Amino acid sequence: MQIPKVLLVNDDPASLFALESLLNQPAPDGQYELITATSGHEALRQVLMHEFAVILLDVNMPGMDGFETADAIHSHPRSAAVPIIFITAHYADEMHRLQAYQKGAVDYLFTPVIPQILQTKVAVFVALTRNNLELVAKTEELSALYQDLRVQRLQDLERINAELELEVAERKLAETRAHELSIRDALTGLLNRRALIQQLEHAVAYAERHHSEFAVLFLDLDRFKRINDLLGHEAGDALLRLFAGRLQAAVRVSDVAARPGGDEFVVLLEGAGASANAALVARKIEQANAQPFEIAGQHIFTSSSIGIGLYPQDGASAAIVLRNANTAMYHAKQHRRGSIEYFREELNAREVEHARWAAELRQALDNGELALQYQSHADVRTRALSGVEALLYWRHPREGLLAAPQFLHRVTDRKLLDEVGDWTIGAACAQAALWHKAGLPALVMSVNLGSMHIHSNLPERVAAHLATCRIDAGLLELEIAERLLVGAGDVKPALDAVRAAGVRLAVDDFGSAGASLTILRDLPFDALKIDGAFVRDIGADGGADMVAAIIHLARALGLSVRALGVDTEAQLEVLAAAGCDQFQGALLGEPEPAQAMSALLFASLQNTPIARAGSTIRPPFPLPKNEDNVDE
Repeated sequence: MQIPKVLLVNDDPASLFALESLLNQPAPDGQYELITATSGHEALRQVLMHEFAVILLDVNMPGMDGFETADAIHSHPRSAAVPIIFITAHYADEMHRLQAYQKGAVDYLFTPVIPQILQTKVAVFVALTRNNLELVAKTEELSALYQDLRVQRLQDLERINAELELEVAERKLAETRAHELSIRDALTGLLNRRALIQQLEHAVAYAERHHSEFAVLFLDLDRFKRINDLLGHEAGDALLRLFAGRLQAAVRVSDVAARPGGDEFVVLLEGAGASANAALVARKIEQANAQPFEIAGQHIFTSSSIGIGLYPQDGASAAIVLRNANTAMYHAKQHRRGSIEYFREELNAREVEHARWAAELRQALDNGELALQYQSHADVRTRALSGVEALLYWRHPREGLLAAPQFLHRVTDRKLLDEVGDWTIGAACAQAALWHKAGLPALVMSVNLGSMHIHSNLPERVAAHLATCRIDAGLLELEIAERLLVGAGDVKPALDAVRAAGVRLAVDDFGSAGASLTILRDLPFDALKIDGAFVRDIGADGGADMVAAIIHLARALGLSVRALGVDTEAQLEVLAAAGCDQFQGALLGEPEPAQAMSALLFASLQNTPIARAGSTIRPPFPLPKNEDNVDE
């Protein structure tokens, strides 16, 4: 049990010592703990830390006198009921004593005090406190005893409750299984026709309320009847189960996959951009089923014809959209098994156009129709060449020479685009090696990755090209279009690995896609290329200020700056005044094939004129002479 505590407050050391000596003598009814304080503020701190049986408080103290201290003590809920005995060396009138009682005092003593009186008064409050503490202790003891009985009772109740919960859980599981059987296809586990119709009706209602859209993919397994007839129904069921598994893996968790019956499957895509994503999802499903199915020790090849219906374009109700998607699927099957077709002819025509461009680009990659042209970039202040950028072109058999922006956006096959990007890096590294071997100074070769996605294997592919061409990693700069960084996911590990290998990294066309500053801060870029649209705006209202702001931002991020699309001396002067590092554009020279660029680079090295396009010109920005090649 706790020992009662008494607080003695007096600012005079002699008085404090005398009173402390009196109170430390053994009390007639037991011990208590005496705590002292020399000021009102110290007394308040003690009151916050301890509970006291009584407080002996000096009236006349500097700073906060006894009356103010008593007010403060009794204003706190924890110490509002603590008895206070005022002790003073000064006799006062009755009004003064009345004020003390009004402050909550239980007594008012004058010094020198009579020891027996002081000890007796203190002993009374100590005894009251001890009685209270004993009462609390006995209450706690009874509470503990009651708790033991209650715990035993609770344990019995918990055991009974657990048995009831188990019974309820078993009933709920049985209800869940019954519900699943009512909405799920027993063979594949996908939604059945009934549940699919409900989902489509909900999708229509949601789209109506939010003015949104959704897409329905209707799939049919090609040659399923033949497989079922030749290998038996068990093999057919196994194929349906395996196909359903691949279908679920190919779509998002939020997408709805169903098997209305037979070898037909349906996928419901909701949310923003559903119509635009429909063909992408269809291709993903198609690619997921490109590998053979292993059933009963045999490899079975099949494909799925896919029809796409869109709401609200292709029907005002769920049933109409589903029927039109089914019609599109039959058209796809009649056109070519394993193909994809939209119900709307114009969308189908666009999909056919994308497929045609992809096929032709694949052929161009295989037949060597792709080529690089090179555009130099130079230092803004010295106008000395700092490097060249490799730009992708396609010698199209019908369209003629096409620059990358003219055809890459027409192709949606990501794997093909990655192969094109990989080819571009390899060809640029090979040309850089040839120039270096021919005696040209070591210039930075910039390669734009606008057509390539940033995969985890990018560092390995870049390292392989550098090793094959035997060029230093510091001479390669990968330019990553700003739009590739927006929503690209976690590309930092791949870019960190590329940068750690010594390859330079630059953000291309900055300002065109709205990448966040967090991306620029967190990714290991060396340079920032200002989009040409900002350079063209120099001279218009706010154009120069915008360019200056971008350059200032790059400086804050520790990046060098290169301006694109510099066509005039006036633009170059503004860029120089703003602190831009490098520039690139028609003022310096248009993109040239490798042979023409080689001649220009050699002429710049020797600072001699060169015949170009039917006229004799002198390279406007000569390279500083490389002492290692002077004799060559």
